[in-house]
Amino acid sequence: MPYTPAPTRYDKMIYNRCGRSGLRLPAISLGLWHNFGLGKSAETKSAICRRAFDLGVTHFDLANNYGPPPGSAESAFGDILRSDFRGHRDELVISTKAGYLMWPGPYGDWGGRKYLIASLDQSLKRLGLDYVDIFYSHRFDPDTPLEETMGALDAAVRQGKALYAGISSYNSRRTREATAILKRLGTPCLIHQPSYSMINRWIEDDRLLDTLEAEGVGAIVFSPLAQGLLTDKYLSGIPEGSRAATSPFFNKAMLTAQNIERARGLDAIARRRGQTLAQMALAWTLRDKRVTSALIGASSPEQVSAGVKALDALAFTAAELEEIDRLAVEGGVNIWRQSAELGA
Repeated sequence: MPYTPAPTRYDKMIYNRCGRSGLRLPAISLGLWHNFGLGKSAETKSAICRRAFDLGVTHFDLANNYGPPPGSAESAFGDILRSDFRGHRDELVISTKAGYLMWPGPYGDWGGRKYLIASLDQSLKRLGLDYVDIFYSHRFDPDTPLEETMGALDAAVRQGKALYAGISSYNSRRTREATAILKRLGTPCLIHQPSYSMINRWIEDDRLLDTLEAEGVGAIVFSPLAQGLLTDKYLSGIPEGSRAATSPFFNKAMLTAQNIERARGLDAIARRRGQTLAQMALAWTLRDKRVTSALIGASSPEQVSAGVKALDALAFTAAELEEIDRLAVEGGVNIWRQSAELGA
């Protein structure tokens, strides 16, 4: 049966302005990093995206290497665009990125102009689109002049292949430099995508949100659930079929006794708030109004619904935040730390 979006899809979702721009993003966005590779059925992928759109999630976030294998998430979402979302392209914000290894040889990685432009061309073919709304530099490249990387983003916008430019996992210093270059070129940086969660708080020490506010750049945080550590999934061990059990990107060393014990304490706070731990973790990342959106991943439509429900209780008391701070400490889960430190 053909899909018809829910007529109430815009009734409850919160849409936040992205920095000093004309674009508003949903407070919860859907990331397709996991669960959109070849291991999931087309029906499940479609159901996840349908549920998201029905709940007002208009932003779908991808990258060239999402899958596995690399490229398969974009191909899968391209199929969904041609079927379920046909006729709704202008209601969607679609983003993709380039910066990690995508193909062999010296031109398939990092931040050179040849790689970034070629990668975007390939992404557009997989998605079946003429343009994406946001194109990101996925990580800082210490061996390529920042002017070249930002110049490639500017070229993508000027060529009509992207509407906006973004960066991901850049520290404050490199963010200031990147935004200055883009401003001179006439293509302002729209958005920054850093990792951030209750047990990965590097952007606070780096004062990244202060930098973004000063530069007029929005923030969309990824891995706000610390790849599942900030859910009830691992409170009693590693369940069969979980990301920790199946994903090559999950480092089981992160499941330390200390992290699990802190997660149990945070879970108790969440329950008192009438939320799941995952919902509280999402609401916590959105407590700072400079955070435009939080990216969630989902392996089922029900997980999307549960994530969006976090918006029902965004307020925290001072006492709750103080209690959370005693437990929400660095947990050794920031596998993207090196990217930010390269720019130090």
